[in-house]
Amino acid sequence: MDHRDMRISDAERERVVAQLNTAVAEGRLTIAEFEDRVDGVLRARTFGEIEPYVTDLPVQQVKPPEESELRSRSSSLKRRGRWTVPRRLTIVTLSSSVKLDFTEAIFGAAVVDVVLDAHSSSVELVLPAGAVADVDSIYTHASTVKSRIEPSGGGVQFRISGEVSTSSVKLRYQRRFWRWRW
Repeated sequence: MDHRDMRISDAERERVVAQLNTAVAEGRLTIAEFEDRVDGVLRARTFGEIEPYVTDLPVQQVKPPEESELRSRSSSLKRRGRWTVPRRLTIVTLSSSVKLDFTEAIFGAAVVDVVLDAHSSSVELVLPAGAVADVDSIYTHASTVKSRIEPSGGGVQFRISGEVSTSSVKLRYQRRFWRWRW
């Protein structure tokens, strides 16, 4: 199958719109050109239909950070919406609540390593549809680890490791009911 005939996903469409947005900010496109191109990109179903809207623009290479650390102490830490996920994410938390929603996140790698260092905390990871997770490398002490993630899928692979003491860790997919999502 030719790459041009392959269907494009919503996330890939959003990346193209972001590229067009950057082109406007750099002065490469007028507002009218931007609006016309965005309309065309949002109607496109294949990669071939997208090409006419971006062929005259430079290709953007967005490289996510290789490593990042999130720290929380006696507080609440939440991350949701569009955010770039590093290849290795370390979460250090003490007496806190951490909720990371990966459903709209941008992944630069097919495998994400999440290292936990949680004490007296709750950690909730909401994974995108099709993602898989390996929680066998978590060392627990008076803690619970619950995973509602399917054992096989073709999406991003999460490898979760680290130490969890008197804490709870929950992995799940996004819940949906009618128009609501949480």
